[in-house]
Amino acid sequence: MPATKEVKCEHPECALDMFENHYTYDVPDDHSVDDLSCPYCGGDQLSLIEV
Repeated sequence: MPATKEVKCEHPECALDMFENHYTYDVPDDHSVDDLSCPYCGGDQLSLIEV
């Protein structure tokens, strides 16, 4: 089963504290959180939450 990653937005004015990104088997190996944008504010200040 592909990984599920928890991501948080670090933008100071964003109200979204975290979201989960569920991957499929088609995701390239070099895909990272840097390739994503916040689904709430559209910003790119995202970081991976290490559980």
